[in-house]
Amino acid sequence: MPSGKKSKQARRAAQVKAPPPVQSKGGLRRVQAGPLGTRVWIAGGALVGIVAIVAIAIAAFSGSAKPAQVDFAQLPGLQTGPPPWNNGSGDLQDKLSLVHLDPLPQEALAFHIHQHLDVYVNGKHVTVPALIGIYANSFVTEMHTHTPDGVLHVESPKNRPYVLGQIFGEWGVRLNASCLGRYCGDLHWWLDGKPQIGNPADLIVHAHQEIVIAAGKPPAHIPASYNFPAGE
Repeated sequence: MPSGKKSKQARRAAQVKAPPPVQSKGGLRRVQAGPLGTRVWIAGGALVGIVAIVAIAIAAFSGSAKPAQVDFAQLPGLQTGPPPWNNGSGDLQDKLSLVHLDPLPQEALAFHIHQHLDVYVNGKHVTVPALIGIYANSFVTEMHTHTPDGVLHVESPKNRPYVLGQIFGEWGVRLNASCLGRYCGDLHWWLDGKPQIGNPADLIVHAHQEIVIAAGKPPAHIPASYNFPAGE
């Protein structure tokens, strides 16, 4: 066999047997040519690089949850009379999927924030009732009220965006860019004392917001803050 041919075969064999080049980094080894051309870190036989990439991808995906949108036209039991409005709990079970909230056996505090809501119709204060989002002591949703003081509770096992329209949907009071309940055409709203435009139902709620919704004549004074109890 010609020496040139032997030389080629020897070179091919050497290429097959040669291990991929590695670089050390502490107790880790980096393989230059991993699956699909990736570079991975190996420690104790574990592909920690791949695990880290997957973990980052999962975290990015879970953090990209979109805010819910409530279609009030589909909600059962909308309150069409004048205030005061009841807490809407009578048909809460039928509204859960439409307001994108879950029935929880108890409050979950992994994500725990509060806001304060003031509602006015023609300059008169409307009570935000107790027990919105709580059904006959059987379950509680992630957004609810305990007392008739306007404090909204967001208590969830998941840190995801919640919007004002979800609790109005539970309450059974229509809310959009022009309507509060039966009152349409002259809607105003404020956040922390500052006038807002757009649809208040789409407001993503955050800790210690003061939210004011007014249909018709606005009140003489617009609250800009609320004195939350210690720990809330």
